Amino acid sequence: MKAVVTRELNQYSVEDVRLDPPKAGELRIKMGATGVCHSDLSVINGTLPLPRPMVLGHEGAGVVAEIGAGVTGFAVGDHVVLSFAPACGVCTFCKSKQPQFCSVGGPHGRMLDGTARMHDKSGADLGVMQFLGCMSEEVIVPAISACVIDKSIPLDKAALVGCGVMTGVGAAINTARVTPGSSVAVFGCGGVGLSIIQGARLAGAAKIIAVDVADKKLEMARHFGATHTVNGSKESSVMKCKEFTGGLGPDFTFEAVGIPQLMMEAHAAGRRGATTTIVGVGKITEQVPFNGLMLSMEGKTIKGSFYGDTNFRSDFPMLLDLYTGGKLNLDDMVSATYSIVDAPRAIQDLEKGVNARGVIVYR
Repeated sequence: MKAVVTRELNQYSVEDVRLDPPKAGELRIKMGATGVCHSDLSVINGTLPLPRPMVLGHEGAGVVAEIGAGVTGFAVGDHVVLSFAPACGVCTFCKSKQPQFCSVGGPHGRMLDGTARMHDKSGADLGVMQFLGCMSEEVIVPAISACVIDKSIPLDKAALVGCGVMTGVGAAINTARVTPGSSVAVFGCGGVGLSIIQGARLAGAAKIIAVDVADKKLEMARHFGATHTVNGSKESSVMKCKEFTGGLGPDFTFEAVGIPQLMMEAHAAGRRGATTTIVGVGKITEQVPFNGLMLSMEGKTIKGSFYGDTNFRSDFPMLLDLYTGGKLNLDDMVSATYSIVDAPRAIQDLEKGVNARGVIVYR
């Protein structure tokens, strides 16, 4: 079968690979769709410093093809969405209702027991991204990384819930807890930013300001619920956010790119007492400075949001219910589809920012 593998910094290709059977606690999944996410690019360019060689992919949905020993709650033929953060249900974080931080994870690039299931043509081990490596025709995943969904939901739409949509909608609803009638500004309108906009709309925000440097993305933002847009390359995003909110600034601001300067702008744009939520993933070498006087005087709250603070076993079905009910737009989030052999083009299109979300689909 074929998979997308990165072996060196800024390099990736489609390779022929082979897969071992599932061990205890694992599932074999025939992939239906894999979202092409900025985090995949972050592995390629080293922003996420994971070991290589590694099979990319962490946002996906598919069909259960084989069940390992001891696994309950799944049947062959079940449709599932994969979670890039496994949730064991028994560790301190899971018991504290923070399963997104589950401590069960083993060495990065390996399965939970520290061994590999994916191998290249020579038989050498291949790592997999976030215990999934789902930019592949089939995968072995921990059962605690999968959530059964209704079979009527198209897998190319369901896949988005596994990362980008959950991260964005969850940041608005779970992390920031956007309130009805409030004002919101979202800095960065890629797949995650557009999902934050949808989450703010679902939460009942009255004003949703989208900030980006690409007019095409700002058009998308309006389509998904933004009431105002700002091209940050042409005008001051901070001043425009204040202008749109009576001179005060929005109640909630979000940064969805991972750029320190943009994080500072998102924080500066909010009113006194505002909540700024950082969703974008920056480089480990970067720092974000804040004014030592104003940090206290303005009384703002700064939050980090990982995976939208999700409890995926309840949140994934909830988001898909919103989709089938016509309240969450996943159809238009999929702006292009690709075959696995065209995955390099999908990644290149991601770098160019041409899609709301590109999705690899499998026959």
